[in-house]
Amino acid sequence: MAISTTTPSSTTKTYTIGPRSFVLDQEKAEAALAAKRVVGGRETMTFNLLPLKYGWAYELYRTMKANHWEPEDVQMAKDIEQWRGVGADSILSEIDRWIVRMAIGYFSAAEGIVGDNILHVVRELMTASELKLVLGRHAHEENIHADSLLYMISSLQIDPHECEAMFDDIPTIVAKNAFVTGVSKQLRRDLDMTDPAAQRLLAKNIFVFGQCMEGTQFYGLFGMVLSLYRQGKLPGIGTMFRYTLRDESNHIELFRRLLRELVAENPGIWTADFQEELRELMREAVALEQRFISDCLPVEGVGLSAEEFAQYIDYIADRRLEGVGLAPLKPGVENPLPWLAELMDVRKETNFFEGRVTEYQKASALAVVSDDEL
Repeated sequence: MAISTTTPSSTTKTYTIGPRSFVLDQEKAEAALAAKRVVGGRETMTFNLLPLKYGWAYELYRTMKANHWEPEDVQMAKDIEQWRGVGADSILSEIDRWIVRMAIGYFSAAEGIVGDNILHVVRELMTASELKLVLGRHAHEENIHADSLLYMISSLQIDPHECEAMFDDIPTIVAKNAFVTGVSKQLRRDLDMTDPAAQRLLAKNIFVFGQCMEGTQFYGLFGMVLSLYRQGKLPGIGTMFRYTLRDESNHIELFRRLLRELVAENPGIWTADFQEELRELMREAVALEQRFISDCLPVEGVGLSAEEFAQYIDYIADRRLEGVGLAPLKPGVENPLPWLAELMDVRKETNFFEGRVTEYQKASALAVVSDDEL
């Protein structure tokens, strides 16, 4: 069967296959690419990724996919042994155990809140397929994080009702969750995304979830759990939090880029008043997190200072603000926990308690959190 092609004009191409001819209109295809936008772009149900307009989103998707991990691959035998120890036989103090309970209690709710907002708010509003693709991966990783918490709870045999009680009954957890769910609810209705007011609501959502919640409010407990890990305590849980934090660095970057793209395409929304509104939202997020830290550390433990973690949140918050082009809240604040950066290189994680090497990497696309991310 002969197949021939002709190009009668600069904008069309004809494929002739036997008695049939098919004409492809390049000009129409190029117009479709030009119509791609973060929101308010060309609507299509075909999910055609090519040609890519937001190449960074596809590359980030590939990085996230290459970093895939499964909770059950992390050994928990040493954690179980340490958790079951009592009295003089226990390496864990009461404050260590409380931090773990607070971490599991908060994150078992928070990871689901993030995933729900991605799937039912942000992704639904995107009109470029490559943005939908990477957001779908983001939501999938939130499922993995939620699954890891279930694995921790079942391994340590913590009463799951305690987790429910913690995110329902501890006021600082309730306040943090209300802060972000209120922002999410503002977009759960039909909105005209060509309206600058609606675009600001989306920008606010992307900023709050990416920079305030995942980018700042998650970092207090991340630091505390990794402080325990650094002392040889709960190595399995610490490993899962390291992998989770590596994922979070990609999530923060995704939402940072989304915000910048949305503003670039709709510059009228980036007013001085709106920028100040976002800075005030970060100020509120920091205050909520610092009150939460005081609940996580009502008394100080070995290597655990509530004052240092509160300062760390100030430091992280200013990095997030500067990353999206906003002025810091506390210029010049220093990182009181520089050792955290050393724990973020997970290219090859050796579990020295179990004598096992776990390597989560495919095709050399592993993302490593740099000092700039912490």
